[in-house]
Amino acid sequence: MKKEFIASESRGKANHGWLKSNFSFSFSHYYDPSRVHFGMLRVLNDDWIGEGEGFPMHPHDNMEIVTLVLRGAVAHEDTTGGRDVIRAGQIQMMHAGKGLQHSEFNASETESLELLQMWVFPKWKDVKPGYETLTISDLMRPNELVSIVSHDGRNDSLVIQQDAAFHVGFFDEDTELNWVPNQDGNGVYFFQIEGGSDIEGQTLGRRDAFQVWDFEGPIRLNVKKGSHLLAIEVPTKLG
Repeated sequence: MKKEFIASESRGKANHGWLKSNFSFSFSHYYDPSRVHFGMLRVLNDDWIGEGEGFPMHPHDNMEIVTLVLRGAVAHEDTTGGRDVIRAGQIQMMHAGKGLQHSEFNASETESLELLQMWVFPKWKDVKPGYETLTISDLMRPNELVSIVSHDGRNDSLVIQQDAAFHVGFFDEDTELNWVPNQDGNGVYFFQIEGGSDIEGQTLGRRDAFQVWDFEGPIRLNVKKGSHLLAIEVPTKLG
């Protein structure tokens, strides 16, 4: 097994007043040659967006973009005709495909917005663009890591166009898991949204990450009461 711990405070940072970001991988002005991607996972941005602020129309292509809203609501609009408000506890999957433009704004004029946005390289290029949303609570089971995005739509999850999966767990008691990813050969990027965990002997606190690859069998997790844990499963080789 290969593994690496990424402390929360070691991430790249940006503060534009209305936007405060933490970058798990090289993004915008932040560049670290040792942190460009984890296999097919290219971006994990932890964003705080001020009241009524956001990103005007901008282009994307050939990327699977997953947005998980942690607090508040984001107003989405795109050039395919899509328009929606994604609220805390919901997730959005956008297939940029052969190209689209979209905007993202804090839907509230009185409350800030917190979200995670993740980009995954797609398996196929130039597909038809589109997006869909999902309310996570509809799928949750207590004290488990549950698939909310997958390549095959298991557990009524959103479908990603890659041999990848996103799993989320909310834990109301200390829990031990011997957890097996969906697909053999994938690596896993664990992101401790809230609370704490011990994964394969490594302690994680709030916003710490831990990437694991080249392993066989289950991964040992000891998740603490009050934890909110994200596990992103991706092929670890590009191409």
